[in-house]
Amino acid sequence: MRDRTLLIGLMYAGSLILTSAAICRGTMQTANGEPYTLTMTVNEVSLNFHASDLRGKPIQDLSSNKLQVSDNGRLQERILSLQLYQNLPIRAGFLFDRSESMAEELDRNASIANLYASLLLRRGQDRAFVAGFDTHVKITRDWTDDPKAISSGIDSLRETQKIDDLGAGTAIFDSLYLVCRDRWNAGHDIVSGNFILLFTDGIDNASHARIDDVIDICQRTRTAIYIFTNQWNTRGSSQGSKTLHELATKSGGRLFLNPDDNQVAKDVQMIDEDRRNQYQLIYRPSDLKPDGSFHRIRIHSSKRGTTILVRSGYYAPGRP
Repeated sequence: MRDRTLLIGLMYAGSLILTSAAICRGTMQTANGEPYTLTMTVNEVSLNFHASDLRGKPIQDLSSNKLQVSDNGRLQERILSLQLYQNLPIRAGFLFDRSESMAEELDRNASIANLYASLLLRRGQDRAFVAGFDTHVKITRDWTDDPKAISSGIDSLRETQKIDDLGAGTAIFDSLYLVCRDRWNAGHDIVSGNFILLFTDGIDNASHARIDDVIDICQRTRTAIYIFTNQWNTRGSSQGSKTLHELATKSGGRLFLNPDDNQVAKDVQMIDEDRRNQYQLIYRPSDLKPDGSFHRIRIHSSKRGTTILVRSGYYAPGRP
């Protein structure tokens, strides 16, 4: 959904937020100059998506008449706007599971994050942070555009690993929720390609948040989750595998399974192209009820060979 700002009676599109109901907020002045806020609900859904061709390259010439949007299986007739964003600045979080089950994977996972930071992070344009978690999340490097600072933040994860913390549990959902809420707030400063690069086996045994809470905050902050794992159906349980798949697909990200070194380089390049090249589509749902239910979204293009990467849906607003 999106926010709009009302200024002197004129309404224009403001920062776009992936929520279940659009809220129009405008700041105006009373006769004595004191500001007041006008709030109204607008039932419009805003979707960011990436389109690629058969070679995996971004498609940059889609038009609304080549797209079909399905909301809970119902074809939508009112696409209000479609805008292409190219070469977006990146806002990335590198999030490492520091629990005992992932200890031996830290070196390999660190090399993947460092590869993205050293090859693809652009100084003066992009920013990233580093965090680790077990039962609690710890930021070891706040927002920076310096790959060396990111590498130092990753090294700090090793230095701060305490033996008495091992076995304390793993709170994946709590950690994802907190970093999404606190690192990418609603109304984020600029239109950007937001993503979390997550390294975990998917086993959560300590969270208070639910996976639905994580997906909801990811949608609100336009943040996709990308996951590398070498433990698919090996040490990890089937529940862990299911969790990883759900986090990636419902947030509009991807899951990379057991990649070799050559494939990792291609995968991080794919992440970069996904997030830098995005369309923003806005439509008005034909039958939106304030029941808090999850609406599944599908976007189809009539252009042959097109693959579309988009979050799986949104939550309708709750009853007043």
